Amino acid sequence: MLEKKNYANGQEVYRCSENKLTYYYKNGQIKAEGPFENNQMEGEWRFYRESGQLSQIGNFKNDKKHGKWIRFDKDNQEDYNEEFNDGKIIKSK
Repeated sequence: MLEKKNYANGQEVYRCSENKLTYYYKNGQIKAEGPFENNQMEGEWRFYRESGQLSQIGNFKNDKKHGKWIRFDKDNQEDYNEEFNDGKIIKSK
């Protein structure tokens, strides 16, 4: 997951600092960001479109989807809402 450090244009692929991991698009916009502890995604993560618009909010526990996941359409309206337990979907709207 963290093998590639830079895109061909020199832009960082990710940056990890003080238990926060941030992924970037080639254009420098944030792709995703959230807590990163013990080399695992933990807690609430936010995912963005290349334009910078929020596309999804979800939670991880031990690097697996856990808890609510909400995706937004391009009009910022809720597109779907799912709930996970240890990586397995348990509820979908």
